[in-house]
Amino acid sequence: MTNPKLEVLTPDNCQIIFIDQQPQMAFGVQSMDRQALKNNTVGLAKAAKVFNIPTIITTVETESFSGHTYPELLDVFPGQDILERSSMNSWDDQKVRDALAANGKKKVVVSGLWTEVCNNSFALCAMLEGDYEIYMVADASGGTSKEAHDYAMRRMIQAGVVPVTWQQVLLEWQRDWAHKATYDAVMAIVREHSGAYGMGVDYAYTMVHKAPQRIHGEHATLAPVPAK
Repeated sequence: MTNPKLEVLTPDNCQIIFIDQQPQMAFGVQSMDRQALKNNTVGLAKAAKVFNIPTIITTVETESFSGHTYPELLDVFPGQDILERSSMNSWDDQKVRDALAANGKKKVVVSGLWTEVCNNSFALCAMLEGDYEIYMVADASGGTSKEAHDYAMRRMIQAGVVPVTWQQVLLEWQRDWAHKATYDAVMAIVREHSGAYGMGVDYAYTMVHKAPQRIHGEHATLAPVPAK
């Protein structure tokens, strides 16, 4: 029997869920830099958009506690329904279960806050009761401490969750640079969200391949003038 965990992620075999990517939840994150967390989450969202991955966005207690989903994330999916919940466990909400079933993919990529609460409970229940395979995006998820995040990841891995990172998912979906239909869009995400890797791509494009700079508007470069 084939082990489904040996199958790489493809644009055709998975769906993605963003759980509680909301400001008040992010305020509590201490496991990683919060700006990096937001950058990684938005980069992952853009990747899902490029590869037409079925996407779910779910929130908890928006008006009373958690605040609205990051606008940068919502803008990636204009018109997307947001599935509001009261339970910390997304699996407890029927809308979420119905959306997962409607997408028809057993591999579920997860990015959410907090790792030790909302991600953990959803992952375990979705595996146990829904027979889903969970791919937890460790660097697009955060916990209330490094220990909380790390031990939640360990618990989920012991239960069968597959740990991944956002850029790993992006490049697994791309798989082959000969796939030209998505090449430019993937490179655009890399240049904006992939840190030093993106800087290197910008450098290669402009200095080696003489492409125009990735800027909006004109900027004159004034020649050096030695001081008198």
